[in-house]
Amino acid sequence: MALEIERRFLVASEAWRPHVRWSRNLQQGYLAGSADGLTLRVRSDGLGAAWLTLKYPASGIARHEFEYAIPQQDADALLERSAARVLKQRYGLDLPGGDWVLDVFAGENAPLVIAEVELESEQAAVAIPPWCSCEITGIGAFSNAALAQRPFQLWQPEEQQPWILNLETQQA
Repeated sequence: MALEIERRFLVASEAWRPHVRWSRNLQQGYLAGSADGLTLRVRSDGLGAAWLTLKYPASGIARHEFEYAIPQQDADALLERSAARVLKQRYGLDLPGGDWVLDVFAGENAPLVIAEVELESEQAAVAIPPWCSCEITGIGAFSNAALAQRPFQLWQPEEQQPWILNLETQQA
């Protein structure tokens, strides 16, 4: 059983771009989700790579994760049946301290940009780049599953404002 340990951050500038190693467009559909953190997701890059993933909480910031490659045809059928979806461009970054990826959200979740780092342990030291404005690890509203159900553009202005102000302060 795989354990996913990650920290997540809102991104305040374009200074991450020189660190890009690869990129791919992703579409994620959520087949099941619950208040206790269990999610069942299908993900496709539209180029023939697709995965089915089950996640549920372990302890702290760790989650159990089961991920399996599936045929693109199966992914397409499951995506059609997913009412809640997320579209994003994912970038792999060449930063130290863990596996870094950055998601630039599209559609109703634009203009969100979120960086994630997967760690070996919850205690692992990580150098947080200056373009990461604030940590959102554990804030459920920013999970991909939550953003699929309730996109950022549908948040009330008073819900968005603290995050937008934080980003603007970092950019200044």
